[in-house]
Amino acid sequence: MSAAADSPSHARLMDGVYRRQRHFYDLTRKFYLLGRDRLIDGLAVPRGGTVLELGCGTGRNLALAADRYPKALFHGLDISSVMLETAQKRLRREHIHDIVRLAQGDASDFNARVLFGRERFDRVFLSYALSMIPPWEQTIAGALDCLEPGGSLHIVDFGRQERLPGGFRYGLRRWLAAFHVSPRDSLREVLESECERRGATLSFDSAFRGYAVHAVMRVA
Repeated sequence: MSAAADSPSHARLMDGVYRRQRHFYDLTRKFYLLGRDRLIDGLAVPRGGTVLELGCGTGRNLALAADRYPKALFHGLDISSVMLETAQKRLRREHIHDIVRLAQGDASDFNARVLFGRERFDRVFLSYALSMIPPWEQTIAGALDCLEPGGSLHIVDFGRQERLPGGFRYGLRRWLAAFHVSPRDSLREVLESECERRGATLSFDSAFRGYAVHAVMRVA
């Protein structure tokens, strides 16, 4: 089944997962979605630049990025209508709805021109989203396709946890699976392959004994 054909069922799944969780999502995730603020600081958005977050969820990252880079324009895409509802409330509460535009769509198969009125962005980022998107390799390719020349793709997500104690790693992965989260153990290899194909450069490192990974791909 194609990613596009499966989008409605995945949207329903995500709405079901987050219909209640969205109300306390940010309070709990700050304890284990590590490295998100580092990603935002590293965006280095140029004045007047454009930013797209794929899998924007509650809008937490977009709000922080808008505060960090107030002269930029931001765009957020998510497949869950209930998460977008929460994100929209946040944007209005923080008075940034004039520089942040949200749209519902599948991060692995979307048309930026139709959704946002533009095809390319200076920065694209994914924060703990690839591990919840089944066609994640396709999502990476699509994110790179919509970068402006000289733009960059920024990713933070769960790593291989290779330096964590075996029992803790096993328990962590079982717990994540209950929330439909699957760490992408081959992420580095996929990014390296895309870099070779596109002539891009890659910065990739892990933190917290492999708990999380941070990657930046820059295109020419």
